[in-house]
Parts: sequence; C-alpha cells; structure tokens
Amino acid sequence: MGKIACLFPGQGSQSVGMGLDLSNQFEEARQLFHKVDEVSGRSLSKLCFDGPEDELKRTINTQPTILSASLAAWKCYQSLGGPKPDFVAGHSLGEFTALVAADVLTVDEAVTLVEKRARFMEECPKGAMSAVLGVAADVLEKCCHEAHSELKSEGAKDTEAVVIVANFNTRDQLVISGNPDAVAKAGEKAKAAGGKVIPLPVGGAFHSPLMAAASIDFASEINAVQFKNASCDVVQNFDAQPSKDAAAIKEKLSRQMESAVRWCPTVEYMLSQGVDTFIEIGPGKVLVGTVKKIDRSAKLFNVSDAASLNKTIEELKHALV
Repeated sequence: MGKIACLFPGQGSQSVGMGLDLSNQFEEARQLFHKVDEVSGRSLSKLCFDGPEDELKRTINTQPTILSASLAAWKCYQSLGGPKPDFVAGHSLGEFTALVAADVLTVDEAVTLVEKRARFMEECPKGAMSAVLGVAADVLEKCCHEAHSELKSEGAKDTEAVVIVANFNTRDQLVISGNPDAVAKAGEKAKAAGGKVIPLPVGGAFHSPLMAAASIDFASEINAVQFKNASCDVVQNFDAQPSKDAAAIKEKLSRQMESAVRWCPTVEYMLSQGVDTFIEIGPGKVLVGTVKKIDRSAKLFNVSDAASLNKTIEELKHALV
C-alpha cells in the first residue's frame, strides 16, 4: 500500500441529515456537534440533521454545517484508529477541515473563521458561476479571455467583464466564475467549442477577482488567528503545492477566496508523490468521484455515516496488514 490522503468536501456536498447517523452512534460525533453549536452560538447540528433544505443551501449555513459534519466524521475516523494521512486537502471550504485534521487550527478556530467566511461570501457582489464539461482548460481560458475582451471593447467596466476559470475539478470538469454577463458570454463560446455548460445555483462569483473586497476583509480575520505548523503535508487550493509551515499556510489560505480552486493539480500532485489511497471524510462522495476521473487505479474510500466509516476502517486494516 502506498501513501494515504484524506480529502474534505466543500460547498455543494450538503444534504439534510448529514452527520445524524454518526451522532446517534458515536460519542465523539455528539461531542463535536455540541462544541460547534457552542462556538457558533447557534444550532448548526439542527441544521445538519433537520434542515430544511432551503436553509441548508444558503452559503451562510452551508459552509459551517459542512465543516461540522466533516469534523464529526474525522473525529469518528480517528476514534476507530483510522490511519494517519500522509497528505490532507480540502476543496475550497474543505481546506478548513483539512487544517484541523493537520493540527494547524483547533475546532473552535475553524468554526469561528468559517462562520465569518460564510457571512462575507453571502454578502459578496452579485455574480454567476457555470460548470463546463468536455472542454480542455486552455480552451476554456481562451473563451474567458475572449469574452472579457469583447465586453471591454463594448464599453464594459473591468468588474463587468470579469470571468475566469475558477475550479479545475478534473481535466474536463471545470467551473467559470465572474460577472453574470461575462459568464454567459464565455459559456456561449464554450458551447461553440463543443462543451456542455450548466449554470450553478449560486448568487456570487466565488473564487474570482470579484471576491477581492471580501477576501481582504477575511484575510484580516485569518491574520488574527495563531496558526500552528502542520503535522502532515497540506496541499492547498491556491497553488496545489504542499505546506507544513504555519506562515505559508496562512498566506495561501488568505488568498483562496479570490483565487481558482486547483483541485485536479492537487490530486495529480499527491498521485505523483506516491499516494494511491484517497479517503473522503464528510458528506457525499464528490471528491473521490473526481479522483476516479483523474486516476482510475486509485483506491477510494469515503466516511459519511457509521456504515461507510466501519467499512472503510475494516478495509484499510486489511490493506495495511
């Protein structure tokens, strides 16, 4: 068996009932949910367990609830002797869970930061995002550049012409983000290039330059927290490179909100370092799904409830013998 990476999901993986089964069966999960409710000053556990779905979809609720459910799953994984990862990585929001797993942040610090991050992102300027399938990254970047140039030539302001590739999820599963008109124009160009374009149900241009003001505000919140050196390599969204140094991790995290999520390069880096086992810890199976598209030979596991936790621990024990 090669090296192990633990992956932590981001916005979009939420579902009503997440974490409930673990909370019913593991004291560690119950204690974790009690702590996040206490730190946040509201019942994040009730939102996780009962929804309603419309409330769970709101950024201000989605981010701290996914963090909570993922942290509960991580605590249970640890309690059953899950092997320590060689690498951790999280998709956007999931990077905060990864930093708790790597001992960079405490649970309290992560919950406090994510509550603030969610508020800043909920209040961000109007924007749009679209998933684009079946178009290579360099082609889609050209579509974005052309859309930007055309809108500028028509008299649009800089902020009205912003559109970039914001998520590199797999080699041909990408997301564009920016001003709604610019995203629509880039989307038309992507369709003409043979791609499928799916508008996403979000109100902001996440991971684009339109998040600059929110990013500056959030960076000051990050800088107020004392980060610790990581206990294992953290491969961050900003540059898809590993860090253990607290100052480097903090610097990259502070730039994450307005920068692209380089998920595919993150997975490719870990594969290049000998990782052959990926464990997604938290609600859903989105991230192991992306790994499968990047490398079909990787061993994939997920931990989202008691059944998947027990199955993962049992199979990993056999693999490590």
